[in-house]
Parts: sequence; C-alpha cells; structure tokens
Amino acid sequence: MATLKQYGSQQELTWEGPTPLYHQLYSLLKEQIIDGTISYGSQLPTEQELGETFGLSRITVKRAMDELSVEKLVERRRGRGTTVTYKYKPKPVKAPLVGMLENIETMGRHTLTRLLDIAEAIPPAEIREELGLQDGQTACRLVRVRLTEDEHLPFAYYFSWTLTPISTFSEEALKHNTRIELLRQNGIVLSRIDQLISAEPATSDVARELDLRENSPLLVLARRSYDKNGKLVDMLHCRYNPAIFQYQMSMELNEENH
Repeated sequence: MATLKQYGSQQELTWEGPTPLYHQLYSLLKEQIIDGTISYGSQLPTEQELGETFGLSRITVKRAMDELSVEKLVERRRGRGTTVTYKYKPKPVKAPLVGMLENIETMGRHTLTRLLDIAEAIPPAEIREELGLQDGQTACRLVRVRLTEDEHLPFAYYFSWTLTPISTFSEEALKHNTRIELLRQNGIVLSRIDQLISAEPATSDVARELDLRENSPLLVLARRSYDKNGKLVDMLHCRYNPAIFQYQMSMELNEENH
C-alpha cells in the first residue's frame, strides 16, 4: 500500500482560496499517479486514512477519489479499496535532429578515432531482426575507440552495425570524416535518431581499450538511426568513461507550456 507520508509530505492543501478542497486532493493524487510516483497496482489509503492525513471529511475525500475513478486512473471496489490502474510510461524527450547531428559531427571533428575492427559480417539474431535482415545476410560491423584530441585519452568504445557496404568506412575515410558524413556521401540521409541512455559495468575487452578496471561503471548510449523512408539503417552502442565524458542536455520551457 502506498504510504500516507508519501502524500502528506509532498504538498499542503490550501484551505483559503477558490479551488475546492476535493479538487486539490484529486489534483495531488492525479499528478503523482501520472508521473509514476504512485505506481500501477498500488493500493491507495482508505477514505478515512486520507481524511485524517489532510483533515478532510470522508465526503470530500470520496469526491476526489470518484473523480480519479471517472478518469480511469484508479479502480474502486467495495470491500477491496482503491487500486491504481494507470500505467506510467516514460515519454521520450524530442529534440531537433539538425542540432543533434551537428553536435555529433562536431565531436567527431574534435576528437581522434582508433579503428579496432571493420568487417562485413552476419549480425546476431536480435540485430538482424531489428535491421530487417534475413538469415545469412550481412551488415557492416565497425568497432572503434574515440580519444581526446589533446592528451589522446581513450574515453569511448563504439560498436556499430550499418546497412552499407564495407567500403563506406575505410580507415582513411574515418580519419577525416564522421560516420554520419560518410553515410551522407553514400546517399543515406538520416531523418530520425532514437537514443537510449543507460549504464553498465565494463567488460574485459572494453575495460582494456578504455584503460579501466573490469566492471568499472560506464555510461551507455544506444543510438538507432533511420533513413528518410523510416527504415532502420544503423545501430550504434557507445560506451563512455564517465570520468572523461558527460552527456549534457539543456531544455527551455516555452511560454505555451507554462
């Protein structure tokens, strides 16, 4: 059961003002259900418990709970209490692709790359499925390490699968161009990029290339790139040493969202 402290410590209800008390309680609970603070399947406190926490009558609490039920955020059953039925789903942050590509290309031009492996190979089954490849079909596999331009410190380990001929990514071409520039030169124009940020411990291979101890924490960025037809053409996994590389995002709130 979700705790009473969870609600009472978050926000005080305003007794003086135009907003009815039932609506204030309804809004407080709704906000915490929608943002995932109160998770799917949680049992809410009883009307009596909520009333005692906020100093409200059971009639006021009941009206707030009824409003949540009408919006299908909770389910109320006689003798079983009130259960959260809304499933929180994180919403992806959307950003202009042009700015993202510019940032990627800028980093590529101001860092160094060491090529570890390039081959035309058959991807693992899950990669083949995402790329729409049949059994036995190949893609370009590229493994690289990125280093700082000044001190030549390795800070990123890149492993990618791309639907392009192996000739696209020659060692000489990668010295003077980013992968995105090379894709563009070969007629592949990206229209969408999906990114997922997570963390994982360094395997022995990655730790060796980044001069880290095995199982050291890494920042992981999985990037999927799509062409103008919406087809997935590139899958890149970036593993970063967080002591050298940080992923920073700055967001501005538009007036219309205030």
